[in-house]
Amino acid sequence: MPSGLPASEPAPAPGAPVASDGPDGAALSEQQADRVREILRAYPVAVELGERFAAAGFTLALVGGSVRDALLGRLGNDLDFTTDARPKEILKLVKGWGEAVWDVGIAFGTVGVRKHDLQIEITTYRSELYDRNSRKPEVTFGDTIEEDLVRRDFTVNAMAVKLPQVEFVDPHHGLADLAEGVLRTPGTPEASFSDDPLRMLRAARFAAQLDFEVAPEVVTAMTEMADRIDIVSAERIQGELNKLVLSQHPRKGLSLLVDTGLADRVLPELPALRLERDEHHRHKDVYEHSLTVLEQAIDLESTGEGDGKPDLTLRLAALLHDIGKPRTRRFEEGGGVSFHHHELVGAKLTKKRLRELKYSNELIADVSRLVELHLRFHGYGTGEWTDSAVRRYVRDAGPLLDRLHKLTRSDCTTRNKKKAAALSRSYDGLEQRIGQLQEQEELDAIRPDLNGDQIMALLDIRPGRDVGEAYKFLLELRLEHGPLGEDEAAEALRTWWRQRQG
Repeated sequence: MPSGLPASEPAPAPGAPVASDGPDGAALSEQQADRVREILRAYPVAVELGERFAAAGFTLALVGGSVRDALLGRLGNDLDFTTDARPKEILKLVKGWGEAVWDVGIAFGTVGVRKHDLQIEITTYRSELYDRNSRKPEVTFGDTIEEDLVRRDFTVNAMAVKLPQVEFVDPHHGLADLAEGVLRTPGTPEASFSDDPLRMLRAARFAAQLDFEVAPEVVTAMTEMADRIDIVSAERIQGELNKLVLSQHPRKGLSLLVDTGLADRVLPELPALRLERDEHHRHKDVYEHSLTVLEQAIDLESTGEGDGKPDLTLRLAALLHDIGKPRTRRFEEGGGVSFHHHELVGAKLTKKRLRELKYSNELIADVSRLVELHLRFHGYGTGEWTDSAVRRYVRDAGPLLDRLHKLTRSDCTTRNKKKAAALSRSYDGLEQRIGQLQEQEELDAIRPDLNGDQIMALLDIRPGRDVGEAYKFLLELRLEHGPLGEDEAAEALRTWWRQRQG
């Protein structure tokens, strides 16, 4: 049982020293104690909530990622609590206290509360178990914080601060693992992953987010139990992949998924990029190239029109841009290797995979479009594109143009500095030409010189297929020659219509 502070002593104020409850007797460093106190100073709501629960005869503790991040010096706006109060009792305690309350997770013991600018989740002590053939966890509630912490995914997420007495609870050496930068499970990894197989993906996600190493026994269990991920819903898998890809070190997590065989089951196109190579047919390592492109795309997120925030669309496009290569690889005479039309095949594979992972239609369309267009620039050569070709490039990219710029630049991973510099200069030239044409012609909204109403009036026709065909003709004219003006466009349309009528 937690030793904490002597029961006879009064509960300390948030500024008082924080007691340690690690079974090894390890104490918080002064810096770590300061960080725990800092989160309570920053969020007095936590102590207030603890007092509210204590007055009703319940225990409450700040738990999981909130404690971990506080000890790492990362304060956020999301606070997680655990309690012995049952969900209905939690609702009674927070209604009228919180500015908004939601109970969409109440079946799993969780009640959400908004207080000021904080998003708070309060969850009854619980344990989760998966049936071998079920996609949903079976939830049972517990009575002690020790029961709750042992079911947590990793020891660094199995620390808590009891409130309002500010008692640090660490029965699984999470503090030591946090200092070491390692991910271990509170119990055996086999038992943990059997309870919730999604934790195997979380291991990769936390490795990427925190830049931590995963303990060897955890990696072994992930490898041996990879097939267990099949019972987890696509929506939950997508959520973990998103967090991983949007992390600071996605290569680390993605490599772990590939090495353990988990990627074969959730994102098989990624390990498929590890193409066999031999001494007679040489080509770059497509798998390593794709991870490098992802990292280089991340470096460009703060440039151009971006706001510097992680861009899921760009990152997925960078990761998947070459997934058409395995299916299009051909060995040529003389030792060469070709991947003709891999961008088109890759776009189709991207749509298929993202649909299976239940992404939104908008994201699927944007990512697959970027994959389809990522090679278009390489037809630009040394700048011999016509204005018409530049217009079509902008038109085809549409609102994805800035992302396409970043993806195309990221796709250069050659070690030949001279070649890399030449490609960069060439793309600089293309962007300059786009900028010049945009100033002259409003390329962001390329449209014919005549609209649908004008077309119908000029040709004396009603809405229908002929109007659409006329519109396409005028759009092609606009792309080929730039703005013509209404008079010249009208004359060209009349000529086209007479020829069409025979």
